[in-house]
Amino acid sequence: MLDLLDISGCIVTIDAMGCQKKIAAKIIDKGADYVLALKKNQSTLYNDVELFFQDAKGTNFKEITNSYYETTDSDHGRVEIRRHWLVSDIDWLDAKPLWEGLNCIGMVERERHINDKVTSETSYYILSRQCDGKVFAESVRKHWGIENKLHWSLDVSFREDECRKRTGNSAENFAMVRHIALNLLKQENSLKKSINTKRLKAGWDDTYLMKVLGVNTI
Repeated sequence: MLDLLDISGCIVTIDAMGCQKKIAAKIIDKGADYVLALKKNQSTLYNDVELFFQDAKGTNFKEITNSYYETTDSDHGRVEIRRHWLVSDIDWLDAKPLWEGLNCIGMVERERHINDKVTSETSYYILSRQCDGKVFAESVRKHWGIENKLHWSLDVSFREDECRKRTGNSAENFAMVRHIALNLLKQENSLKKSINTKRLKAGWDDTYLMKVLGVNTI
């Protein structure tokens, strides 16, 4: 997909599955920057970044230059506080030369208050762009906004969460088909209805299905 898109000057955000050296290198080669979610699929890098931030937080980032940004959102009795730290002085990081363009590491703490219940989670990121905590926060938030909207559409219109396909690559293959179908339905704008309605009409009406697929019929 990166080969097909003009991403020059953009910030590309990808979740942990896309946190790969080849993907990072391609993004840089295409003239863009990346914000990649870091998980334990990159165990050595993840452990080094996690240990660094936990130690830094324990000393309140004493003598560690960082950019900090905090946001608070509330809605229907739910309050979410997001704390973001960004550090660019990472020459100590052994994996730095292995990741094309790697310039910063980031940490996000999410603290959720729902009624009397408080939960929290911590995420780590690697970034190529030299930026401040606010830009980092906006990149992460926009990524999850798109992710949440996409998953909501897939679940409501395609019942993705009910899918029980597990054999071999079936789960990944069907996920790809659902994504393609969702994109095609979004692009078809002659019918001003919901995705679910468009999907049903495409199943009932072959003429409309051909229009969704972009096939000209005589």
